[in-house]
Amino acid sequence: MRHPLPSVPHWDRLLRLAGLAAVLGAVLLTWPRAGLAEQSSASDALAAMSRALERAQAAVVGIQVEAIVGARSASTLGKSRQGSGVVIDDDGLVLTIGYLVLEAAEVQLLTDDGRTVPAQVVGYDVATGFGLVRALAPLRLAPVALGQPPGVQTGQVLMVASGAGKGAAGAVSATRMVARRAFSGNWEYHIEGALFTSPPHARHSGAGLFDDRGELLGVGSLFVGNVQPDEAGAPPVRAGNMFVPVDLLRPILAEMRSQGRGSASARAWVGINCVERDGDLRVVRVSDDSPADVAGLQVGDRILRVDGQPVHSLAALWQSLWRGGVEREITLDIERNRAPAALKVYSVDRAVTVRHAEGI
Repeated sequence: MRHPLPSVPHWDRLLRLAGLAAVLGAVLLTWPRAGLAEQSSASDALAAMSRALERAQAAVVGIQVEAIVGARSASTLGKSRQGSGVVIDDDGLVLTIGYLVLEAAEVQLLTDDGRTVPAQVVGYDVATGFGLVRALAPLRLAPVALGQPPGVQTGQVLMVASGAGKGAAGAVSATRMVARRAFSGNWEYHIEGALFTSPPHARHSGAGLFDDRGELLGVGSLFVGNVQPDEAGAPPVRAGNMFVPVDLLRPILAEMRSQGRGSASARAWVGINCVERDGDLRVVRVSDDSPADVAGLQVGDRILRVDGQPVHSLAALWQSLWRGGVEREITLDIERNRAPAALKVYSVDRAVTVRHAEGI
């Protein structure tokens, strides 16, 4: 007699448990060998860790997003987006990465047991990159506690968990802490204390990074090709992920709930993407109808100074833009085709350029 195949949610759970077993195995390899008298307590500790990590991965949901018609972000992020989020309170509040829900028209949460729950965007914080959504029907999922990223040690084994998506089960994998340092994006973004891990988790967008107590340390943002730059006497670590640490969430969570963003997100925005090479800053993208576009900035321009101050790194460039008021005149000294030029750019608040679905 042929037995029917298990349902998709059942397979999803099996795959996640297999990933969880791999995480526990990686943790065990870091433990010192225990004597006979210590084996019982070690077994109890492992069982407790297993329960904590299983609770953590159960709080991770898939997120499906359809952007609004005419969304400016669709050209870079796509109209249909998939990622993950982590339940952080009893009322169905889900923490994710903000670019998933930018200019969202429809948001759905996919649970481990195969349910699809509608949700709405609560906030998107430009300064940190966090996004918040809230389930519009009961999720019936226990929230996770926020952990302490500063306490994580280099080399520590951690767990990454992503939620289910279209045609894909949720995934759990082991990773290691490689570095905690500042990160500057090629868009107008800079944070302190970003978490870098390796090996990479393929479905990183909004994935949860957890410690061995099952506490949330960060939310996945990027795949990066070099998580640890070359250092004297140490080989570089190439591929990995960057996570936005939850210690950046604590000070702004109340503001995100009430206002949709933290106060630091109200800052100058001009609409450029740049790359940094050997101290040179080159424009690689100019957003359509942005202040930079209106001012005539072009791809390939080399940015030399902001308001008369030399800039040689992405961190210096973005922080120079944010140093003054939100809406102001900014002088960019550039080099184009080896000829110097000065442009006047009138910055705006990023929030005024983001489109919203009706009623939000």
